[in-house]
Amino acid sequence: MEFEKRKAATLSSLNSTEHDKSPKGSLDIPIIPLINALNNHPFYFTTSSCSGRISILSQPLQNDAVSTLPKKKARGGTWLFVSHDPADTDSVLSLLFPTSESTQSSPVPSELVFRFEPLIIAVECKDLSSAQSLVWLAISCGFRESGITNASKRVIIAIRCSIRLEVPLGDTGKIMVNPEYVRYLVQVANDKMEANRKRTERFLAVLQHSNGFGGGSVVADIGNHLLPNCDHYEVENESRSGNENGDTYSGFVGSPVCNVPITHVEVVGEPVEKLFLWGHSACALDNGKVVVFGGFGGPGRHARRDDLLLLDPCSGNLEMISTPACESPSPRLGHTASLVGDCMFVIGGRTGPDKILSDVWILDTTKNYWRLHQCGGSVFPPRHRHAAAVVGSNIYVFGGLDTDIIFSSFYILDTQNLQWKEIPVSGDWPCARHSHAMVASDSQIYMFGGYTGGKALGDLYRFDVQKCQWKKEKTAGRIPHARFSHSMFVNKNFLGIIGGCPVRQNCQELALLDLKLCLWKHVTLNSVGKDLFVRSTANVVGNDLVIVGGGAACYAFGTKFSEPAKVNLLHVTCSRDDPLPIKNQDNHMNIQRERTNGNMIEHSKGSQPVHAPNVLENEKSDVNGALLCLSNQSQKIASHYVLQLEKKYAKSGKDILKKFGWLDLGRKACSEEGGMHIRFPVRKEFVTLFNKRIHHSADAINGNNELIFSKPHNRDGYSLNELSCSEGLNLLVEYGAIMLVDEVVEVRKAAKSPLKVMNEAVTSLIKHKGLPELLLEELPTRWDRLGDIVIVPVASFKDSLWDSIAEELWPIVAKSLKAHRLARQGPVAATGTRDSKLQILVGDNGWVNHRENGILYSFDATKCMFSWGNLSEKLRMARLDCKDEVIVDLFAGIGYFVLPFLVRAHAKLVYACEWNPHAVEALKHNLQANSVADRCIVLEGDNRIMAPKNMADRVSLGLLPSSECSWVTAVRALRREGGILHVHGNTKDTEERQWTDHVLKSIDEIARSEGYCWEVSIEHVERVKWYAPHIRHVVADVLHTYRVTVDVVTVIHLVLSIQFVVLE
Repeated sequence: MEFEKRKAATLSSLNSTEHDKSPKGSLDIPIIPLINALNNHPFYFTTSSCSGRISILSQPLQNDAVSTLPKKKARGGTWLFVSHDPADTDSVLSLLFPTSESTQSSPVPSELVFRFEPLIIAVECKDLSSAQSLVWLAISCGFRESGITNASKRVIIAIRCSIRLEVPLGDTGKIMVNPEYVRYLVQVANDKMEANRKRTERFLAVLQHSNGFGGGSVVADIGNHLLPNCDHYEVENESRSGNENGDTYSGFVGSPVCNVPITHVEVVGEPVEKLFLWGHSACALDNGKVVVFGGFGGPGRHARRDDLLLLDPCSGNLEMISTPACESPSPRLGHTASLVGDCMFVIGGRTGPDKILSDVWILDTTKNYWRLHQCGGSVFPPRHRHAAAVVGSNIYVFGGLDTDIIFSSFYILDTQNLQWKEIPVSGDWPCARHSHAMVASDSQIYMFGGYTGGKALGDLYRFDVQKCQWKKEKTAGRIPHARFSHSMFVNKNFLGIIGGCPVRQNCQELALLDLKLCLWKHVTLNSVGKDLFVRSTANVVGNDLVIVGGGAACYAFGTKFSEPAKVNLLHVTCSRDDPLPIKNQDNHMNIQRERTNGNMIEHSKGSQPVHAPNVLENEKSDVNGALLCLSNQSQKIASHYVLQLEKKYAKSGKDILKKFGWLDLGRKACSEEGGMHIRFPVRKEFVTLFNKRIHHSADAINGNNELIFSKPHNRDGYSLNELSCSEGLNLLVEYGAIMLVDEVVEVRKAAKSPLKVMNEAVTSLIKHKGLPELLLEELPTRWDRLGDIVIVPVASFKDSLWDSIAEELWPIVAKSLKAHRLARQGPVAATGTRDSKLQILVGDNGWVNHRENGILYSFDATKCMFSWGNLSEKLRMARLDCKDEVIVDLFAGIGYFVLPFLVRAHAKLVYACEWNPHAVEALKHNLQANSVADRCIVLEGDNRIMAPKNMADRVSLGLLPSSECSWVTAVRALRREGGILHVHGNTKDTEERQWTDHVLKSIDEIARSEGYCWEVSIEHVERVKWYAPHIRHVVADVLHTYRVTVDVVTVIHLVLSIQFVVLE
């Protein structure tokens, strides 16, 4: 309410006839439309503004001002000249170089400064999210210095850019420049004023066509008459700047054809932050879900990821896919993932700036099992940011980047025999590029855009798989602007492009190429700048384009990630070939051709006639009966209908209903008569259409009691791609479809977040028990998941009143959070064994199985602590090459670092020291479960007594807050030739250097005291996580190398011996 009050007061003052507090005293006329657009939005209002001005400022000289003004106080001054329009050169010259008659001496000399200041607007925003949206919109329109200036009680942003100009001219006593130079300055300022005006107009145009700003609002109902008009308008206007030669059109997009909203997916299950990624991969499965792998970002500290996630775009449910105990790909980004049958092929990528990959991993999506395959044939060089497309059983890979090398090579991976083959360069071959996009449609592969290392590309190439030939496509209409790191998809007969870099307003539109007409059309996406589709993924699921991830590191407000979103493609990819015979139909009735790549509607009885016997068995009476059935039921006030089909025709019938948008996705299908018939919910418009078709069929029965269709259906199957609307209706009639009123409407429930479910359930419980609602403030808003245990924070449910309803409370909370077992976190015991104080609330015991990086950790969570924050360090240790090394872990625990050393780094042997018996029990179990027990020796007890000596190539000291108690033991464990210590510890962020100096000095002294001639150095310091405010968990890699020393006396004796030998 405070925001609304402040906005009302500000708008009231703007409408007042009194002068405002600015030097001018009123709004600048050129930006009044922009001010109105911002103030008309419910989330924004302006607090100050300037359209841009050219001025000459007279201010006190620096020396005078220093003595009279407080510290950090502006010097003040007056305007000798100011204009909010282009300046008149003669007026400026006459002011600076007056004639002798008009010359007046100034009693106090002052400094003169010529200035140009571009547009600046301060805007108060309702919340941080709306502020970020508007900032990003401003940045995309050229105001790159825009940012959030305050985010405490009031969220204020500044819209501005950096094209200002400030030049000292001298002082009132003497102008230090000549008139020609002033003319030059005025021209430069006027050019900047013009650039400022264009940016401002561009920003206004974008606002007016964004949702909520009153210009182009979201089109809620794109009817049957509107879409053709839109298409005509777009084609007509674009063909004038048509692109016959494929040159990039760089003009600004004017009025959009039609706006299509972007719907954000409300994610439940796993935290939505797990989808805050870029550089990841995503594939759409046949069950309508999207599998996401890898990428950069994620919750907490952003890093390269190896998570395997499954997103249901319909319900919003996100789950982590657990894979069996097997090897899995290392964390990576910039790879590709291609679906061939039930297998997802992950190719290449990078795990670090200089660690580029060429490996091929295969995920069996039915068993969730990873396999690494060594492929034969041609040598496939490491690369990332390449593109891949699937045709049949082959994966085609083009381009990519390896450090400084940009590829133009083109490879085929035969997924049946896992052989690479390089296609030789020939004909119209695309140039080398990375960060491009590639998709396949039938036997054609399309590639658009990319980056050459010097410029973004806007070319479109087509590769004919059968001819094995590239061709640069010539298209009509305005082609999309040059870009890279974008996404591309194929749906029906359209190729779509979305997002990309460089970021501009055009990237908030969807570019569609009609593959039949080779004609581009463009649809504006209504997102108010919230979405940043750079290095995101786009997959077609049903009628929706599902966009996951994307983002960038932004100057104005740090790292920005996009939420998962959907765009309904029903309207934007409608076909004009099959007009429907109804007037004023709903927009969902636009014919849609679902891409199936030759998917055939097969009938269940082989080569039997296609027509369904139950339609024709009782001749004309059955057709009239179907009408009568519908007519009789229509006597009721019916608002929902279902189409009943025999089970053997259910699959084909459903495909037809989905293809043309006739299936009501808001209700559930159901079976009747023991599964003999399936009833599909359909839209009202289809009821009218189907009714007309039935009437037409009844009228068309001839004297031989045969149905006469517009086209004979005597084939075994039909291509769903080629099926028209009328043919689809004919098939449904042939299948014996019957329209019925839906007696029991079973609506699909909208997914609720677990937090909302828990709040509602617990609120109901405490009201029923008569407990105060203040208890609700102790409900957790975040929780952790360890195996099948959900762990709520220690600060939740603290009040003793909760104990009085514990028996009813905990099952409700567990069910709300979809947990088999529920626990509350407690502080780790401040003992040598660091025991866990986890309290089980629902469940019999605390034993859990937790998988990380393909490694299985099992332990009793009530007795052993587990740290999620050490994941990055465990991954770092796993990436080491320890093939021939002996390692000693002085604080092994349940195997936090022991297992990565053995399973991933392939250590030769590990000595694991641990004195907590509960952790030892879990460690031994984990060694067996991960099949590495034969390469590990567990030493139970105090490591200062049990640790081996002079045997280790590497020693891990993973104890917090300090491992200094065992530094001597670690030095003694190293081989005499030296080795590496990984020293963990906590330190203040301001004292990190002192901590590393202390580690280096102490260990060097220990080595000397033990008689070792080692050169001790800090090879690397890893910042693992924040342990507490301003307290870092860091790891120092301390390298020990053997120092060769020669005694002086020994040298003298050696020299004398050589001389003696020479003399003899």
